[in-house]
Amino acid sequence: MLNKQGQRQITNALVFLGPACVFLVVLLVIPIIVDLVVAFTDMEQTIIVTELTTEQFRKIVRPNEDALLGFELRGSFYRALAKTAVFVFFTLTIFNITFGLLLALTTTALPDWLGGTFRAIWLLPRMSPSVVYALLWIWVVDPTERGLLNQILVNVFGTEPVNMFLDQPMALIVVANGFIGASIGMLILTSSIRSIPEHLFHAARVDGAGSLSIVRHIVLPALRWPLSYITVFQALALMVSFEYIFLIMGPARSTMTMAMLAYTKTLAPQIGSGQYAYGAAITLILIVFGTVVALVLYRLANMRSLLANPKIEVQ
Repeated sequence: MLNKQGQRQITNALVFLGPACVFLVVLLVIPIIVDLVVAFTDMEQTIIVTELTTEQFRKIVRPNEDALLGFELRGSFYRALAKTAVFVFFTLTIFNITFGLLLALTTTALPDWLGGTFRAIWLLPRMSPSVVYALLWIWVVDPTERGLLNQILVNVFGTEPVNMFLDQPMALIVVANGFIGASIGMLILTSSIRSIPEHLFHAARVDGAGSLSIVRHIVLPALRWPLSYITVFQALALMVSFEYIFLIMGPARSTMTMAMLAYTKTLAPQIGSGQYAYGAAITLILIVFGTVVALVLYRLANMRSLLANPKIEVQ
């Protein structure tokens, strides 16, 4: 028989962890199991399964005796994988981390009211509907003279108009996703900078340290864990991101990432949707890649130290 303290601990665990465990199972574990099963079937739009098969994976890879592993990726999937890597790497490094850090450093250096106002304005796109944000970008990069970018290039700089939809499609989706994605990093890093004890800044200034030295020796070391979290979280989020890509570019092959490929094969209307088993196979591979990336980043960022129990406990 458990004593009252043990019963209380079990009750607290059920109350506080129970709902989270239920949501984890319902929204994560069960969908992964369903995806795993569907990937090895021939399910299509009729949702009728006639056999278990590996046919869907043959659409992704094909035997090749000269290849290192004895097989090679088919062209469409290889291009989607390469575009996913480009999209995640540049969006993460340029915007979600670097630009988010610059925004946090800049707004915290400004007076509180001015920095808070700037952050609130920067958050407006994230608070607005995704369709509105996408339409604004479509207007900005409109290849005709009505586009804001071309108006500036032609009327201010006297250059020829550009068509980013055709000439720089990957740059377009990186910038569009990056501007809205940098807001998360800005908020987290701003909060982290605000939590640094002020006496460290005062002591550094007394010793004659400049702004860059303070950032390098005080601020950046204090942001190690927030930056690690942003890197892991945003990398995984970008791998499965397709919302703004689809709204801005549609099912264009030039921006067909793995998440977009899975979406167009399963749910996108009138563009080859209904191939549920094929989309599940792509999603399964994306889950495997995401798991590997998460483990690698977890190791490189030494996240175990962050999650370890504190060495000093205050009673």
